[in-house]
Amino acid sequence: MKTDPKIRRLSESGMAILLFFMAVFALLTAWRGELLLAAAEGTVFVILLVFSIFARRARSQKLTSYAESLIYNGDSAKSSTLANFPLPMAVFRLDDSSVVWGNDMFFKIFGVTTKRLDAHMEEMIPGFSGKWLLDGREQYPTLLDIGGRKYQLHGNLIRGEKGGEASFTGVTYWVDVTDAEEMRSRFQQSRPVPGIIIIDNLDELGRNQTERVRNELRDAVEERLSQWCEGYHGILRRYDRDRYLAVFEKKDLDDMKQSRFPVVEQMHQIESPNGITASISIGFGEEGDSLGEGLQYADKAMELALSRGGDQVVVKNRLSFEFFGGRGLEVEKRTKVKSRVMANTLAELMRDSSQVLVMGHRFADLDAVGAAVGICCLARKCGVRVHVAMDLEHNASHSLIERLQKDENYKAAFVSPKEARQMADGRTLLVVVDTNRPEQVEDAELLEKCNRVAVIDHHRVAATYIHNAALGFIEPYASSACELVTEILQEVTELTDLLRCEAEALLAGIVLDTKSFSIRTGERTFDAAAYLRRGGADTAEVKKLFQSGLDDTVARYKILQQATLHGKVAVAAPDEPQNRVVAAKAADELLNISGVDASVVVSPDGKGNINISARSIGDVNVQILMEKLGGGGNRSAAAAQLKESTLEDAVKQVYAVIDEYFG
Repeated sequence: MKTDPKIRRLSESGMAILLFFMAVFALLTAWRGELLLAAAEGTVFVILLVFSIFARRARSQKLTSYAESLIYNGDSAKSSTLANFPLPMAVFRLDDSSVVWGNDMFFKIFGVTTKRLDAHMEEMIPGFSGKWLLDGREQYPTLLDIGGRKYQLHGNLIRGEKGGEASFTGVTYWVDVTDAEEMRSRFQQSRPVPGIIIIDNLDELGRNQTERVRNELRDAVEERLSQWCEGYHGILRRYDRDRYLAVFEKKDLDDMKQSRFPVVEQMHQIESPNGITASISIGFGEEGDSLGEGLQYADKAMELALSRGGDQVVVKNRLSFEFFGGRGLEVEKRTKVKSRVMANTLAELMRDSSQVLVMGHRFADLDAVGAAVGICCLARKCGVRVHVAMDLEHNASHSLIERLQKDENYKAAFVSPKEARQMADGRTLLVVVDTNRPEQVEDAELLEKCNRVAVIDHHRVAATYIHNAALGFIEPYASSACELVTEILQEVTELTDLLRCEAEALLAGIVLDTKSFSIRTGERTFDAAAYLRRGGADTAEVKKLFQSGLDDTVARYKILQQATLHGKVAVAAPDEPQNRVVAAKAADELLNISGVDASVVVSPDGKGNINISARSIGDVNVQILMEKLGGGGNRSAAAAQLKESTLEDAVKQVYAVIDEYFG
């Protein structure tokens, strides 16, 4: 058992306590008038005091000589070298951290002018431990900050015998690295960080405007960017009509992160005569070994910013991405030309493959199933065998799957992920729909096994998106994955190639994600719906796919009864486990409350996890909220799952991210 340092020090100073009481007794004797006895006691006190001082010095010299003999190994040359060693040195016991020996330079670090026998490393350096020596390391894991100076501690271990048992002593050498650390810090903080800036909507700003007005709008954006760069002593150069290259120092980028890049919001103050506000995206690349590598990071960051809808800043380092902004509406960059190119490319990939496997996200909803069915239609047109990998028990589309399986073309189309893995070969094309994150797909092993992958999704790209896909059709502005797949079908198939059940499945996915065409709808959304209607989709049959049982309806309204308002966000947290579909529908229902811009339903799943469904109908971007909790989605619909969490902790985290968002 380890003795407390204060008790140990008290026992080591027993002579001082004895002398103290002798002095007290001598004074009391003199006070009582017994002067001869008091003189005798005083004489003894002086003799013992002198003896104690000389004995202490002798013991100190003896201990120092012994420690130095251990260190110097009796060699005169080595002894002379260590005695005049230009670095602070100290020897301490590992069992109680007491200092056995230290040179003058060591004690001067701590402001001590003489060598102390009662010094302990733990007291001189709070939190100090000699475990690093026992682990076989020769360098202390961190720098030690003492008196405003930084020291790197090196050392080695000496094994000895104490009372018949093995004892360990540490020999340490203290290197002052303050100047080197300051120089390293200045170097790191002054490293150049390249950035790429793009005006997201320059064409939209100048649409139907004169050349003079278009130039004035671009000049206004450029002037705002110039002021921003000058404030940080950065460099800004335009290299294309809507693209700029910027270079800042690392310390400036850190300041920008702290302020969360207000320049993105400030750009919204620039407005065209037709009421469109300016929007920019910025990609930074830091921690590159060279300026060229940093620029490559910046380019990847910009690519990710645009794929997430623009109006935001993405910073990429060696290991991860950081996101700032992204609260504005997505900027539509999708054109018929891009859809045609994607459709033809996907068709060519299919024709060059031995088979096609389609996979959505876990617990597939109508949008994931509908998009997968659309890919099956395209594969059939290309004459390629196709299957849909899906968990037929755990999904949110049982009614749609049952209806599809009644058709001859889909009796054997759905297979389990395990069966799909067995089918896959080197020429298999895997099409991932309605998600772009590898951790959310139906089966991660299938994704890893397939070398050829195409991704079709309408969610904003997260930091962990599927890399190296042969085709990536990711459009955050689109209402749904079904809308994107419908556009592909319009380009490479005939209307007669589309089965009625396929048209209804695709339309159901669009209806689900647009909340019956009330949110996230654009011109292209209605074009896709009209095409599917011409393909035989019956809106009454689609409506039936959204019907729920009486028990689910009752459960949904019980969730609504427990909702509370947190600002403009309605939050419901039922205690009982809830079906994910019921919770999602409850989140949709909460948006019908007046004054509510967003809703969040937090519910346990009965397996120790917490499911979170978030919806938005206003300016709140629920994807940003859910990303803070490890989830994702898009601006109006997002979700997350907290593993092995309690409902109380989950609710606290939800309130925290809401407060941070509005703070």
